[in-house]
Amino acid sequence: MSRTLALPTLALGLLLGAQAGAQDVTPDLPRTELKVVGGLSNLTAYQNNEQPFWTKTIPERSGGQVTATVQGFNEMGLKGPELLRLIGQGVVPFGTATLSYFAGDNPINEAIDLAGLAPDVATARTVTEAFEPVYSDFYGKNRVKVLGISTYPAQVLFCNAPITGLADVKGKKVRTSSRTTGEFVQALGGTAVTLPFGEVVPALQNGVVDCAITGSMSGYSAKWYEVSTHLLELPINWNQQIHAANLNTWNQLDPKVQDFLQIQIDGLVNQIWDAAARETQMGYDCNTGAAACDQAVKGSMTLVQPTDADRELLRQITAEVVVPKWAARCNEQCVKDFNDTIGKELGIVASK
Repeated sequence: MSRTLALPTLALGLLLGAQAGAQDVTPDLPRTELKVVGGLSNLTAYQNNEQPFWTKTIPERSGGQVTATVQGFNEMGLKGPELLRLIGQGVVPFGTATLSYFAGDNPINEAIDLAGLAPDVATARTVTEAFEPVYSDFYGKNRVKVLGISTYPAQVLFCNAPITGLADVKGKKVRTSSRTTGEFVQALGGTAVTLPFGEVVPALQNGVVDCAITGSMSGYSAKWYEVSTHLLELPINWNQQIHAANLNTWNQLDPKVQDFLQIQIDGLVNQIWDAAARETQMGYDCNTGAAACDQAVKGSMTLVQPTDADRELLRQITAEVVVPKWAARCNEQCVKDFNDTIGKELGIVASK
């Protein structure tokens, strides 16, 4: 593994930090150079947001005292699911990672993004903020300092055949990207199929799957509108990102740099959440060819509006199937933490 990973690195998610608030330049910072391991370098989130944040915003706001170079984790020879372990080990001192990558390591990583738990961005943020102290505690014991949690836009259902609502998943083969979305699809009477993102287009085209779940804008960027006909405007999950640092590495930074970075991260995370709603809508608009889409190429999918029955079905499956299945594989403390935070916010009780 490259020795550059042993340098201070900081990877954060999606949105240009230059827009993370009107913080003034922070004076008198000690000279600090950061090596950044970002998200997938071929995605617009990295190209349009992470890269300019670290190469322009951070130097500008630090008066040139804090500088950074940035590479996507794929460019570093990493696959993503190993990032939190590497952060805890200090191999990657700072990094960002999608929590659903680590569902197999510990079910606690699924808690804030159980399928159907947050049918809108406001609820997703409420759930995330309620549970963030639990993650801070949990990962602190594993030598990881949580710096913030952000999100991707809504993960929604693309289908290559007509659908009128959520119930039409029954009998269909659906590409899912996490265990909890797989359980959700199965509860609807569908068949969950695990496929890498890059294989979804030919799978939809050739009928290997009938539907697939991904971010509304991710699907647009990957041209799923060319092989899909219907898009359900109902968030199933969100794919939150944890921004974290190796605890020892963080403690070795000058306190002024710590304060500076945390302020920038807080502002960036706020903007990412705001952007998630906008980008979710942009995905709907651009996949369906709405006038509001500002992209050069527009799809012509049919946008399916969820009904009250769809929302009730979503809520019912989450409460009666998804949450109980998750609780069965999480330990008692995990379930208690869920009930004391997310459960109180949403009126859902998980039990072993």
